[in-house]
Amino acid sequence: MQPYADKICYIVGAMSLTPDLRPYPHSGDYVIAADRGFDSLEAYGVPPDLAVGDFDSLGHRPSHPNVIQLPVEKDDTDMLFAMRKGMELGYRRFILLGGVGGRLEHTLCNLQLLDWLACQGGQGFLAGEKTVATCIRDGKRITFPASMSGYLSLFCNSGTAQGVTLQGLKYPLERYTLSGALPIGVSNQFLGEDASVSVEQGSLLLIWEDRGDFYATLPKLWAI
Repeated sequence: MQPYADKICYIVGAMSLTPDLRPYPHSGDYVIAADRGFDSLEAYGVPPDLAVGDFDSLGHRPSHPNVIQLPVEKDDTDMLFAMRKGMELGYRRFILLGGVGGRLEHTLCNLQLLDWLACQGGQGFLAGEKTVATCIRDGKRITFPASMSGYLSLFCNSGTAQGVTLQGLKYPLERYTLSGALPIGVSNQFLGEDASVSVEQGSLLLIWEDRGDFYATLPKLWAI
C-alpha cells in the first residue's frame, strides 16, 4: 500500500475565492500550489507544501522554500506536473481546486486529467465554479449520499463505457453501454436517497452541482 494512499493531495490553481472550497488539510495531507494558485492559497491563509509551475500567470517566482520552476515550453501542464509529484509521494486521493472556467482548453485538459488519475489507480475531484467532477473506470463504483440534490451528468470519456449501472437516480440504468459519440447522460437527477454509479469497463466522467456541501459529502464519494 502506498504510504499516503488514504490521505489527500490538494492541488490549487487560480480560482475565485470561495470559503466552502478552500483547502482544509489534515495531518499527512499535502498542498501543492500550481502557478497562480499560490496567490489563492495566500489569500486563504493556507501555506503550500510545494509550489510548481512556469509562473507565467503568477508573474513571478514565489517566495517559498520549496519551489519547482518549470519551463514555459513543456509537455505537461502545471496541473499535470503537480499530479505527478503527488503520485510520486504516494498520494492516490486528489482534490483539485480551481482549473474550471476561464480558458476552455484548460478546463477540458483538467477534466481529462481526472481520467489520467483513474488510469494510475487514483481518484481526483475537480471543484470550482459551483461544479464538481470526478472519473471512475473499470469496475469502480461511487455512492452519493441521500443529502445530494440537483443534477448529475455522465459522459463516456472515449470509445464506450460498458456495464454502466445507475441506481437511486431519476433515470436508472442496468449494465448499459454509453458511447463517447452520443451524450445521453446529461441532467439526471438525485431523488433524496442514496444513489450509485458503477461501470464495468471503460471510463465515466461524472459532473454535478456543488451546493456548498462538497466536503460534507466527500467521505462517501471516494471510489478507490
